[in-house]
Amino acid sequence: MAFHRPALHNCLSLLAVSVLAGTTAMAQANATRPDRAGSSPGVAATGAEARTCARCHAAVVQSYAENPHAQALTARGGKGVLCASCHGPEKEHLESGGAKSKIVDPAQVPPTQADDMCLTCHRGKHSTFDRSVHGRASLSCISCHSIHSAAAPKYLLKAAQLALCYQCHTDVKPQFSSPSRHNVAEGLIECTDCHDPHGTVVNEPAASAHAQDNRCTDCHTEIAGPFVFEHAVVKTEGCTVCHFPHGGPNPHLLIRANVDAICQFCHFPVPDPETGAHMPRAKDQSGRLQPCTDCHADVHGSNISPVFLRNK
Repeated sequence: MAFHRPALHNCLSLLAVSVLAGTTAMAQANATRPDRAGSSPGVAATGAEARTCARCHAAVVQSYAENPHAQALTARGGKGVLCASCHGPEKEHLESGGAKSKIVDPAQVPPTQADDMCLTCHRGKHSTFDRSVHGRASLSCISCHSIHSAAAPKYLLKAAQLALCYQCHTDVKPQFSSPSRHNVAEGLIECTDCHDPHGTVVNEPAASAHAQDNRCTDCHTEIAGPFVFEHAVVKTEGCTVCHFPHGGPNPHLLIRANVDAICQFCHFPVPDPETGAHMPRAKDQSGRLQPCTDCHADVHGSNISPVFLRNK
C-alpha cells in the first residue's frame, strides 16, 4: 500500500504523540513506586544512598528529610549525615535480604558505641559528656534523643523535656508542687535553663559556687553583684547553702522556716558590729526576737555596710 505524503506525515505525528504519552505514563507510575529512584521528596533530598534504603524504609527516609541531620547533609553538599553514618555500610544488609544482624542499630549496641556515633559530629559541643552524671550512669545519647521518631522536635527529644527528665528524676517531681517553687511545671522555665544534661567543666554533681551563681543570677540579676562587701558564704558555698533549688515549703525557697536558723549556721553567737563582742539578739517592743534580716537586709552583699545593714 502506498501512502500519500500528507497521510504519512500524519501517521508519524500520531506515533510520536503515542510514544510521548507512554513515556509520561511510565514516569508517573515510577514516581509512585517506593522501589524506584526519586520516589518521594524525602528520598530525593538525601541522595542515592537514601533511595536504596527507601526500598524498604520509605516512611523513615521520607521523615528524615525534615530532620536537622538531613539539613546538615544538604549544607555539606550531599556529604555528611547519610544513613550509613549511623547504621554502617548497607552492602551486607542488602545482600542478606535485610537481616538486622547485618546493619548497625544504635539502640542495640553498648551505650559507649552509640555515643561514639553521635559524638563523631557533636564532640565539640558535648566534650564533657563522658564524665557527666548521665555519662557515668551509662546513659547514651539515644536514651533521651530519637533521630527518626522524636516526640518533641526541639532537640529531637523522645518526650517533652519535663516528662523526659521525670522518668529518672522522680524525687525532684514533688518539689515543683511545693508552696515555694521555680515555675518549671507551669512552663515558664525548663530544666535545661539551669542544668546541662551533657555535663559541664565543673566537678559534678557538686557544682562550684561560682557555677551556681552564674545560673541563678541569669534570672536573679539584682543579687548578681559584684558588691563592695561580699557575703563570703555566697561565694564559697553557693546559693543552695540557704535555698532549695527546685522547691520547698518555706518562703523564698529557704531551707529553714526560720531565717535565723540559717544565719546561725555560721553566726552564733552574734557579734556586735561595733566592737566585735558577742551580744544577745535584739527584741522588738513585744519582746519577740527580731529576725536577723530586719537589720541585715542585704544578705547577698552590700555596697554600703560590711555587715549588710539596711540602707537607711
